[in-house]
Amino acid sequence: MTTLEAATDAARDNLTALESEAVHIFREVAGEFDRPVILFSGGKDSTLLLHLAIKAFWPAPVPFPLLHVDTGHNFEEVIDFRDRIVDKYGLRLVVAHVQDWIDDGRLTERPDGTRNPLQTQPLLDTIGEHKFDAVFGGGRRDEERARAKERIFSLRNAFGQWEPRRQRPELWNLYNGRHRPGEHVRVFPLSNWTEADVWNYIAREGVELPSIYYAHQRPVYRRDGMWLTEGPWGGPRDGEVVQDLTVRYRTVGDGSCTGAVESTASTVEEVIAEVQASRLTERGATRADDRLSEAAMEDRKREGYF
Repeated sequence: MTTLEAATDAARDNLTALESEAVHIFREVAGEFDRPVILFSGGKDSTLLLHLAIKAFWPAPVPFPLLHVDTGHNFEEVIDFRDRIVDKYGLRLVVAHVQDWIDDGRLTERPDGTRNPLQTQPLLDTIGEHKFDAVFGGGRRDEERARAKERIFSLRNAFGQWEPRRQRPELWNLYNGRHRPGEHVRVFPLSNWTEADVWNYIAREGVELPSIYYAHQRPVYRRDGMWLTEGPWGGPRDGEVVQDLTVRYRTVGDGSCTGAVESTASTVEEVIAEVQASRLTERGATRADDRLSEAAMEDRKREGYF
């Protein structure tokens, strides 16, 4: 066996082990909690999460609903994909519209126009309204230092807040879902995956994704080192020049703070090669909301963010 063949076999075994772990986590939650829900935005990580949930319970339907906190500043291609996947698998989708909270005064629009930080309150209110006790998220430890601190089963208190000092040990794949009334647990089956693992698994399984993850022509303008595009969140400021470039998105979120990268990667294989050559995670490279401060993500997670 050559070295290349050995490396290929090791990568294949790694994906199988990661898949097995995620399927085990889904089944553990199904047996331990009463009202789980899967956070689903139509992005690559939540789409992979749904794919694994379908595998975990096949041929039975996924026994949990999906929840999307819709900022109103999403990419049209992603929302269309979200709705199509929900219809394809006959899933139940709960949508919390940030605009509803703004309209009735529970939230106030931010001066910078970004709505990503405004997602926390609609998320917590919707969890409370539906009495969800376990909330699946697509967070991975390689994305950001605050997420690297978090366990696979991450307890949230009665206010939906994360307390790092209350993290429970998870030895030998034993997950502690104990919680008091009003508390809930965030569950991260993709914790041990990397961005490269995600794309290699997408290639292996033929997982469909929104088209914006692949190279396409788009009018963009430069701001704070990122290529942003015009949308309902606003457009270029004075001095910001719009250009038609070939770009793709490594992650998707609120359009006002999610940047594109210049890329000609139009296939899964080309994306994998590009990811392997990158020295920055997708959030570090293209998410302005994570640049607000050194502890931006941790501060938001303490408040109840994803």
